[in-house]
Amino acid sequence: VQLVESGGGLLQPGGSLRLSCAASGFTFSNYALSWYRQVPGTVHNLVSTITTTGVSTTYLNSVKGRFTNPRDKDKSTVYLQMNDLRPEDTATYYCNARTGTNEYWGQGTQVTVSS
Repeated sequence: VQLVESGGGLLQPGGSLRLSCAASGFTFSNYALSWYRQVPGTVHNLVSTITTTGVSTTYLNSVKGRFTNPRDKDKSTVYLQMNDLRPEDTATYYCNARTGTNEYWGQGTQVTVSS
């Protein structure tokens, strides 16, 4: 079982970035997929979730209207499209896959927004 995030990097405020989370080793379509982010010394914050039926919910108020999280079942991949990035979006972003009984995490990808 693997969740592999990619796409992180360093960019200036106002820029856009798309994170990818590629899944393997389990039935992707059966899992709700979430993005979390974490700043060192703090807990994970749930950013957004997309259900098995494609219903997306953004939980973090500060990113509403700027971040979206589509999933591609054919590629077993979920994305986090981040627009109008701000310095406060700097964090390690983690992908999570969950059913009622199983839960998997990716290794995280760093996003740094700085001028």
